[in-house]
Amino acid sequence: MPVAFKDYYETLGVARTATPEEIKQAFRKLARIHHPDVAKNKTAGEAKFKEINEAYEVLGDPEKRRRYDELGANWQDNGAAQQGPAQGSRRRGARATGAPDFEFDGTGYSDFFESFFGGSRDGYGSFGGAGHGEEQGFDHPGRDVEADIMVTLEEALSGSRRKVTLRRPSADGRGERTDSYNVKIPAGVREGQRIRLAGQGGAGLGSGGSGDLYLRVRLARHPDLSVNGADLNFDLGLAPWEAVLGTTARIPTLDGTTSLKVPAGTAAGSLLRLRGLGLPNGEGGRGDLYATVRIEVPVSITAEERALWEKLSSGSTFKPRRTA
Repeated sequence: MPVAFKDYYETLGVARTATPEEIKQAFRKLARIHHPDVAKNKTAGEAKFKEINEAYEVLGDPEKRRRYDELGANWQDNGAAQQGPAQGSRRRGARATGAPDFEFDGTGYSDFFESFFGGSRDGYGSFGGAGHGEEQGFDHPGRDVEADIMVTLEEALSGSRRKVTLRRPSADGRGERTDSYNVKIPAGVREGQRIRLAGQGGAGLGSGGSGDLYLRVRLARHPDLSVNGADLNFDLGLAPWEAVLGTTARIPTLDGTTSLKVPAGTAAGSLLRLRGLGLPNGEGGRGDLYATVRIEVPVSITAEERALWEKLSSGSTFKPRRTA
């Protein structure tokens, strides 16, 4: 069946000419509204959050965005819905005829993303077994199947269970069957880690056993936090006077908001550490959360504010540049 096209620009509410910064800002704004922890309707919020993440994963990556723009420009004319990216890579879960073999629900990614941006990987994405071009009368193990699964940082912190539905051809090749799995996402999973469901891949021939189903973890983008191994990072914007005088800032974490004391004289680029508020580190503890300081300046000021800045400028002994 045809794969429905996803308009990622519409999902984020930006123009096709939007700059990378505009796309990033649109994602953050929507993600803060629809994050499952804050959305009024948790189920609807989770679904919307995953849609926003998928859109940003494509539009926030220059190469994926280029491929997507090429695809969208001639989607209706060249049958791309059946053929996939212009590079000619095989669709995951597609026979040579282009008819889908395996479809997934519950991974957090749409069929469109899986078909065109999941990518085929060595050893995965093609399926063996009866009716797939193998000669009858031989024992042949089934091939492994792989799909991406979107995991939020909150799930990576605490672990969760996710219902994943796999639709596949029936044994006689004349229909399809649907299998559901209650997949355990362990606490501390990392980007690229694979969750194995033994024997749930492609069917084997003869006495050949079935292959395995692998769900490859893709960490969902968070509106405020980024990931560096077990550590998390937060961009902390400070007003110039806050950096000079010091302040106490409220910082979002995966455990809720917390207070961070910013010492007087903090420079732009400084890293302020909150110990133990990162992701599980695999050693029984957690990484840290680092706040990276940015000094923000107002884009426009009133006449009264200008007078204050000018008074500071004329009266301050601070010299940021050395003179000969």
